[in-house]
Amino acid sequence: MLAMALGAALAGLIGGWWWSLLGGAAGALLLLALDDLRGHRLMAWLRGPLSGQAPRDTGFWGEMAYRIERLLRARDQAIDQEQHRLAQFLSAIEASPNGVMMLDANDQIDWCNSVAADHFGLDPVRDRRQRVTNLVRDPAFVAYLQDGVFDAAVNFISPNPATGRHLLSVLVRPYGEGLKLVLSQDITERERSEAMRRDFVANVSHEIRTPLTVLAGFVETMASLPLSPTERARVLVLMGEQTGRMQLLVGDLLTLAQLEGSPRPAPDQWQAVTELLSRAHADAVALSAGRHTLTFDGGDDAQIGGSAEELLSALGNLVTNAVRYTPDAGHIEVHWRWRKDGGAEIEVLDSGVGIAREHLARLTERFYRVDNSRSRDTGGTGLGLSIAKHVMQRHGGEIDIQSEPGKGSRFTLIFPATRVRRCLEAQAVTA
Repeated sequence: MLAMALGAALAGLIGGWWWSLLGGAAGALLLLALDDLRGHRLMAWLRGPLSGQAPRDTGFWGEMAYRIERLLRARDQAIDQEQHRLAQFLSAIEASPNGVMMLDANDQIDWCNSVAADHFGLDPVRDRRQRVTNLVRDPAFVAYLQDGVFDAAVNFISPNPATGRHLLSVLVRPYGEGLKLVLSQDITERERSEAMRRDFVANVSHEIRTPLTVLAGFVETMASLPLSPTERARVLVLMGEQTGRMQLLVGDLLTLAQLEGSPRPAPDQWQAVTELLSRAHADAVALSAGRHTLTFDGGDDAQIGGSAEELLSALGNLVTNAVRYTPDAGHIEVHWRWRKDGGAEIEVLDSGVGIAREHLARLTERFYRVDNSRSRDTGGTGLGLSIAKHVMQRHGGEIDIQSEPGKGSRFTLIFPATRVRRCLEAQAVTA
């Protein structure tokens, strides 16, 4: 009996140990399976688009997933910030008034702004990755790019026919490893202004040299020849005429300089139109000396905001030209009219010789004359219409010129609505 009891007790002890061993092994295997499952979930997330959250597990794989997700989100945020800065940088270049084009090491177009596209006749999307010399074939530009000497800019006519004939100044700046930045600028207006400046200096020199030469000749004549009192008086009269001509020229030059160098006249300084017409009428009467029929009307209910002296200078130049270039017995009319847009105009009509159409666009250029000899005979300086144009621009208006040979001319000063107003108490002018 005792032996049987001891055997049963030993068998029970051996059986409990075995089952404990088996339970611990099963738990370890379960933990390994769960760990492997967490690892597979993390790898599946990493292989995907990474758009959602990382697996929210505990332990080692959960910590790793959290840290990887945080690094990825920080990377995405940094990329977004860099893309935003790049977009701002490209927007700033796009807003530049100059053309900007980026070339790679093979002179292929990486990017260009809209100004460069207009300058070179390119399509920023279609022509990307194209070799620039295959698209811009101007010999000067191709040679400049191939020579690789970029100390100075190269000038050539824009190859884009849609923009008209424009002169471009192109400068290349190398950067990086074989990369190039092509900067282009439209210098058409600058070159035109420079040409006008050169012509202006040449014209001034010529206009002043002529009366100075005459004066020098008269002075030499009076100093070297015994002149009679009559001859001396005649020479002095001619010298006075040349001196007066130079004074007029200098006066007009000073007027132009003042117009270009001073601020625009305030629009709240109102001038009665009747006063302007009255003063212009008095000057016309004195210059015409009864040789023409003069008619001045309108403006008794109007005022113009601006400088009285400038406005009188513009109107006076038009009226003076009308008197000078209208033959005797001709008629000159000056009319004030209100316009449908709320603005107004002063129209100067004459029955003079008229001007051919090809000259009309250049009449307001400094020293431009349709007929040099005729202009000098009438005492003009060639600056009157240029002064009138500047005055109108400073008052927000414009000057319109219509003329035909043999049918007279019509010069119109057009004022915007902001520069004119009705004033019923203004005094009427009797011309």
